[in-house]
Amino acid sequence: MAASSMKDIKNRTKSVEGTMHITKAMELVASSKLRRAKERAQQTLPFMNLLHDTISGIVSNCGSGVMSTYTTVREHKKSCIVLVAGDRGLAGGFNNNVFKLALEIAGENDVCYYPIGRKAYEFCIHHGYELLTDAPARADESGTEECAHVCEVLTREYAAGRFDKLYVIYNEFVSMLSQEPKSKLLLPMSSQNTNEKKSAKALTLYEPSPEAVIDAIVPQYIGGMVYAAVCESLASEYGARRMAMESATNNAAEMIDELNLCYNRARQAAITQEITEIVSGAGAL
Repeated sequence: MAASSMKDIKNRTKSVEGTMHITKAMELVASSKLRRAKERAQQTLPFMNLLHDTISGIVSNCGSGVMSTYTTVREHKKSCIVLVAGDRGLAGGFNNNVFKLALEIAGENDVCYYPIGRKAYEFCIHHGYELLTDAPARADESGTEECAHVCEVLTREYAAGRFDKLYVIYNEFVSMLSQEPKSKLLLPMSSQNTNEKKSAKALTLYEPSPEAVIDAIVPQYIGGMVYAAVCESLASEYGARRMAMESATNNAAEMIDELNLCYNRARQAAITQEITEIVSGAGAL
């Protein structure tokens, strides 16, 4: 019985060691990709901040005088959510956090989705949601061209009246240990969601008109916001996966220590049993 138990423990130890090697390798890969993803996300910030300030200034300074399709507040009948998640799992609660926030934003209202990432697409299919695309983009392959295509679809459908509000939901990279799910209302653009006050810029003249300027900038703004969300989500995914794999590696190491202890105890018990049998046999002689 002891020999059988020792063999089982050795097999279990080898299995856990193999798993630990895999999780350690995934941790190193995630760490390597995280550095590049953080740089990519940081490089998008200056452009996005400038674009946001520009369009916010136009909307807030012109106020209700702007009659653009993208600034007119409609009766809320249907929302569209750009859901950005990962292409793979093994990242702790990374994907589930954005899914929970999406369900909260949607509530009981009619909603359609534009998923980015395989996990986001699987989530929408599982719940039977209406999709704006049959070929979802991979999160790790979504560059500026892919996001421009997403923007083209979203702005076309919004102008056609298919939905009345447009949200983007993603994980924001806070630190290596923290990733927070965020939601942003992209459309309609109004003074309520720009958080800008009228200033001296109100004297600015926009040619040929504020509406024409907004109609030209908003599609680029939507594409830029989606691209920035994808970059933040990628950095968050690699950070979450690195922490999850580090935790898994540490747990595997602890399990190996416990198995080694159990093996030594079983080996000691087997040796003690053999000595007892030898002594008993010698006494019988």
